[in-house]
Amino acid sequence: MKVAIIKESRDGEPRVAATPETVKKIKALGTEFIVEQGAGAGSYFSDDDYREAGAELMPSAATTLGDADIVLKVLRPTTDELSSMKPGAIVAAIMSPFTDRAATEAAASANVTAFAMELMPRITRAQAMDVLSSQSNLAGYKAVVDACAAFHRAFPMMMTAAGTIPAARVFVMGAGVAGLQAVATARRLGAIVSATDVRPAAAEQVESLGATFVMVESEEAAEAETTGGYAKEMSEDYKRKQAELIASHMPKQDVVITTALIPGRPAPVLVTEEHVKSMKPGSIIVDLAVEAGGNCPLSQAGEVVEAYGVTIIGHTNVPGRLAVDASSLYARNLLNFISLLIDEEKGEVAIDWDDEIIKGTCLTREGKIIHPALAGS
Repeated sequence: MKVAIIKESRDGEPRVAATPETVKKIKALGTEFIVEQGAGAGSYFSDDDYREAGAELMPSAATTLGDADIVLKVLRPTTDELSSMKPGAIVAAIMSPFTDRAATEAAASANVTAFAMELMPRITRAQAMDVLSSQSNLAGYKAVVDACAAFHRAFPMMMTAAGTIPAARVFVMGAGVAGLQAVATARRLGAIVSATDVRPAAAEQVESLGATFVMVESEEAAEAETTGGYAKEMSEDYKRKQAELIASHMPKQDVVITTALIPGRPAPVLVTEEHVKSMKPGSIIVDLAVEAGGNCPLSQAGEVVEAYGVTIIGHTNVPGRLAVDASSLYARNLLNFISLLIDEEKGEVAIDWDDEIIKGTCLTREGKIIHPALAGS
């Protein structure tokens, strides 16, 4: 049985789905491993690194994919990549099924068994496979570093003979994995940090990191979290009250980092144009939700823009800006996942289709879309 990775073909994607470390461990499951030449270059893993780990190097994506029983990718396969895979091949990647239905239909038409890693159930035994958490952790950290680089002041308070420099004030909107890492990073840099989230349960986590929690108190907020641990979309009345609270808090902030996403839906608007107008000149906004439409309507995907004297950072693929670490964590997520798919003693695919993790992530099988959230839609 052969497991394969190829070089990611989409522009701006430097990550790779397996590292030399995980190649060794996947081979120990009784598999062969094949790698397209240059697959790890964007994350500074050389062909020699993969060869020393026991992988066979192939000259192109087509030759690599044609022999593969299991394909590991960062982003969903393109139409050309699907056409190079043999029928019945397994592919595990970030598939974006809710934003690109056509790609899921193409995977079904190609008769591949596709697993969407971003749909990993949020259960204890799946934590080591949770790609959203591993990549969001890095995004939250990088958002603060990017803000710090663009900010024209220091983050920590400094007492000098010439006077005292006050600490920067950082406001994090959304206290999920990315938001909490942003809080922790900004605190380590010496900023005065506050954070908000619609989920009351986030208050304890935010405060444990030394930040202040800001939120609208209401009965609706008590039920603002889905069973999967995500924030629900709130009512218009709650959004109005939240907007009023944010409007009073925003003018005091130097840096605002927004992280709010709703799976399968456009990102909610948290920072309006009026909020931006109210901020001090030289302030910074980092919109981590820009690829889903943005938490600020003035942010632009892949751009750093200025509006009303405020710098708005809309970098895309923020984890990819830390490609070495992002690839290492993502590759370990995939290693843990495909370990479920392989009978180590026989060195062959052996999938338990009743496993909660398998049910939660499998999109296509035997030419059909089978995920309950997508089948028949």
